[in-house]
Amino acid sequence: MTQTQRARPKAVTLTEAAARRLKAIIEKSGNEIAGLRVGVKNSGCAGMGYTMEYAKSIEPYDEVIEDQGVKILIDPKAIMFLLGTRMDFKEEKLSSGFVFDNPNETSACGCGESVTIAPVKAELIEN
Repeated sequence: MTQTQRARPKAVTLTEAAARRLKAIIEKSGNEIAGLRVGVKNSGCAGMGYTMEYAKSIEPYDEVIEDQGVKILIDPKAIMFLLGTRMDFKEEKLSSGFVFDNPNETSACGCGESVTIAPVKAELIEN
């Protein structure tokens, strides 16, 4: 009897708007960039905040995801907090920015600077 393995979901996916904006930003940087590093850090009154930065190299344990022509690098410590996250780019009348739609968020602070994120349960990844 053979077992069928289910494909592991990507930790982060991009909307078309996010991919388009990221490609433009990376192109304008003028630097050699290995990808966009996405993660989480302790921040604000709700506990955690999202991080984004250019990555000049891929670290040995980085999770490497390619989505819509953009390479996303995720620190292994952040995977459990980001699994299933969709990253979007929103433009409104007075502001624009990246928005994270994370199914692991349990709450957010009123000012929008930080969120509470519960790590994904191991059994959800294994099954």
